[in-house]
Amino acid sequence: MSTQAAPAHHGISLVTATAIVIANMVGTGIFTSLGFQVGPLPSGFAILLLWALGGLCAFCGALAYGELAAALPRSGGEYHFLSKIFHPCVGFVSGWLSATAGFAAPIALAAMALGKYLSGVFPQVPTVAASLVVVWVVTLVHVAGIHAGAVFQNLATWMKVALILIFIGAGLTVEPGQPVHFLPEPGDWQLITSPPFAISLVFVMYAYAGWNAATYIVDEVRHPQKNVPLAIALGTLIVSALYIALNAVFLHVAPMSELAGKVDVAHAAANHIFGHTGGRIMSGLICIGLVSSISAMTWVGPRVTMALGQDHRILRPIASCDARGVPVAALFAQLSIVITLILTASFETVLTYVQFSIQLCSFLTVYGLIRLRRTQPSLPRPVRCWGYPVTPVIFLIISAWMMAYQMKEHTRESLAGLGTILVGSLLWRLSHQPAQAEPAAQKAAAPDA
Repeated sequence: MSTQAAPAHHGISLVTATAIVIANMVGTGIFTSLGFQVGPLPSGFAILLLWALGGLCAFCGALAYGELAAALPRSGGEYHFLSKIFHPCVGFVSGWLSATAGFAAPIALAAMALGKYLSGVFPQVPTVAASLVVVWVVTLVHVAGIHAGAVFQNLATWMKVALILIFIGAGLTVEPGQPVHFLPEPGDWQLITSPPFAISLVFVMYAYAGWNAATYIVDEVRHPQKNVPLAIALGTLIVSALYIALNAVFLHVAPMSELAGKVDVAHAAANHIFGHTGGRIMSGLICIGLVSSISAMTWVGPRVTMALGQDHRILRPIASCDARGVPVAALFAQLSIVITLILTASFETVLTYVQFSIQLCSFLTVYGLIRLRRTQPSLPRPVRCWGYPVTPVIFLIISAWMMAYQMKEHTRESLAGLGTILVGSLLWRLSHQPAQAEPAAQKAAAPDA
């Protein structure tokens, strides 16, 4: 069973689709990663190159996804693409990963981080209670309908972007700045080819995760074959520019020795820009940013479950929509997982082990673009991947290196991710076994008739 794309006069605009991409990308990663980079990489040029390389990888992936979204327009993201290009079982496993831990765990993580930052602004607010309230409120906003969710998403996202721009602008006016150099100097190339540079790239790519968000809601976007590829590309470019500029400001205003090893690098930088009130201001900024991220993931995740349920009866009960097209059952199913993770604090383990399998899904999807070009050359492609085949190959090389590193350094978690893929494939076989057994039985009985 397939769904039709939203009519031109319904659904969300290019602006909202772009906001969803930005909101999915800009989360806690940009505000915490630098502290783990400046110690082993004490070079402004090496660090900015690191973030630029991450942006290049994400943009190359976005170009590939843009062509696939235009050629195979339907909500579901990797689930839909991999089902069409490879096999329904491959797509099901990808969608199953996304529908369970793929979105719920990051939502829980972002909600708990929001609770901690909010308690920094208002110490009397309990952290867990704040986390639970925000996920409930955001879920109810999206239950209210697509248009209510779109208004909320646009407001939260563009407020976040505006506040980041204000932070960047204020940081650039700080004089004198730190003695950091953003042009290459002797010794920088040795740092770039060192293991710490490679290690840091894994965390940078985590911060860029979410660039493919618009492909999960294709059916809800106006003129999806045009607007979804644009939203992916524009969102990725905007976030890349923000990330590079924000890290440059962090390095410009605060000494590397003060940033090294710290998770709250944004607080340290804000103190140098705004004085003692900087930490509270930065906490408020991050809270707004995290609400936007929670909203975007709350919107996108249930659409994967909805697409799965439309095609596979084992998940059909939680994939039903109301009269407005809102997957209410999937929204509350996701909320229940999020609440469980917040209360048990076990989601960090889930994030660690699911990272390898999610990257593998993205790798297979971009490779699928190359495969689709060979197997279906006549397929209509309203949008084509710019720079093909160079851009998808760049993404594949960087992704393959990251997965190899993760398997080497985090073997147990990577194997657990592969185990989850195995469980998903077994679940798919169980859900399809009756449908496959009946034709076989009929064929065996035919000679006796």
